[in-house]
Amino acid sequence: MSKKCFLILEDGTEFEGVSFGYEEEILGEAVFNTSMSGYQEILTDPSYSGQIVTMTYPMIGNYGVNDEDVESDRVQAAGLVVKEYCKNYSNFRATMSLGEYLVNAKVPAIEGVDTRKLTRHIRDKGAMRSGIFFNREGALERLKGHPSMEGLDLASGVACQKPWTFSEKKGAPVIGVFDFGVKTNILKLLDKTGFAVQVYPGNTPLKKVLSDGIDAVFLSNGPGDPDAVSYGKVLVQDIVKEQIPAFGICLGHQIMALGLGSKTYKLKFGHRGGNQPVKNIESTKVEISSQNHGFAVDYDSLKNNSDVTITHVNLNDNTVEGLRHKKLPIISVQHHPEASPGPHDSQYLFDEFYRMVTAPS
Repeated sequence: MSKKCFLILEDGTEFEGVSFGYEEEILGEAVFNTSMSGYQEILTDPSYSGQIVTMTYPMIGNYGVNDEDVESDRVQAAGLVVKEYCKNYSNFRATMSLGEYLVNAKVPAIEGVDTRKLTRHIRDKGAMRSGIFFNREGALERLKGHPSMEGLDLASGVACQKPWTFSEKKGAPVIGVFDFGVKTNILKLLDKTGFAVQVYPGNTPLKKVLSDGIDAVFLSNGPGDPDAVSYGKVLVQDIVKEQIPAFGICLGHQIMALGLGSKTYKLKFGHRGGNQPVKNIESTKVEISSQNHGFAVDYDSLKNNSDVTITHVNLNDNTVEGLRHKKLPIISVQHHPEASPGPHDSQYLFDEFYRMVTAPS
């Protein structure tokens, strides 16, 4: 029989439910994701490190989990919150239930929560510290002692610890991926676009990467506060100095902006889901995008930057979604053009960057 447990927020708001994951107390930042599917990709995305994710879609788990739909080698989210967990799954690719998967990964999960009410509360009050508890006594005290997401370098905890090769191609341009928590599908699309792909820890000096014969670099997605990733800002400054073609996504976009002289700030409740409208300023087309971020690039700190132009904006709140260096082959976007799961409207960016790298000088 499932065990009663509680989701408690730092402001004292409390939700009662039952456990369907690993039965252990866990603390993390409460956030929500509006995607209707893709819970396995969401759970294994390193960008969710340190977060308890609420799925707004009411029924989760109906197609189980499999060995393929993963974005890293483990579950990265701290915990999962759903309205209704579907124990009886059905899919020809499934290997086990979502509940079994979470138990094996030692990740707590709670069902029976009014996720609509919880999401509205987070929208009103903002993302905040939270926990899944089996004993309410002393819960608020433990939450008060838990660190806030601001000021945390979580990227170093999810990045690879040593360089490794994702793909090799004779005669192809080689891209060096700086891993701040890279998603597997990003590596797959860089490979599919035509690059040979080498992966490096995010704190690797650019000089070391260039000595390996790299033609371009990529700054990956990842968790935590971009301003706390001080080595990332140094990396971008070195990229500009060496005039190396560079592409950044999500946290990589934020780090790129910081290195180019901009600022970042924490959003009230972040952008997480597969249905975010983004306008491409250059083409005037609207792209539906997949997003997962709690921080954003400050518009005012970019608009007077003579070296950078804003290329994309979010149509929900006009936040910065993309930038381009005016003189160097450097681009970045806040949303996820690799979109797994999600729309494919922005995948052209991979081809665009490949052309930038391979264009005759």
